[in-house]
Amino acid sequence: MTAAAFLFLTAWKTSPKLEAKIKSAIERAYTLTEWEQSTIAVTIPMESPLDFSNDRLFAIKKDGNLVGYGYLGEANSMKRTFDYLVLFNPDLSVRKSKVLIYREEHGRQIGSQRWLKQFIGLTPGTSLTYGSDIDAISGATISAKSMTVAMDQVLAAMAELEQKGIFKAQ
Repeated sequence: MTAAAFLFLTAWKTSPKLEAKIKSAIERAYTLTEWEQSTIAVTIPMESPLDFSNDRLFAIKKDGNLVGYGYLGEANSMKRTFDYLVLFNPDLSVRKSKVLIYREEHGRQIGSQRWLKQFIGLTPGTSLTYGSDIDAISGATISAKSMTVAMDQVLAAMAELEQKGIFKAQ
């Protein structure tokens, strides 16, 4: 991991376990061993309920060239929360979504790539409805609904940020 990536990840004050999972997800999704990350500061008013503080939105670059974007989020499960990562292509289509840390006994099925692949290729502004656009999961209803709502919010926020010109300077 490059120094820039290390400094960026520690700015989140995340656990070493979460940092390792973020690093691994980026390496696998983009087939990279070295990259730089830069925070995308969101200082404009947003309608989104998502948390854009603590460097959660970032650009991923290799040798100064844009490779993609990432958003680190947190969503509710039945009694606790789980951490997820959404990785985007430079055109802002979803490259990969991943549940990084799931803290419940039940509902872990939302972390399966078989279920998460439904989000690949979605673009900003796409609206999602659990059970209609996104398949339901028996035994993980609350978490699957929550992940669907989170992805819907991420896509809406990315559309708003794109409309406001946030990604043009990258």
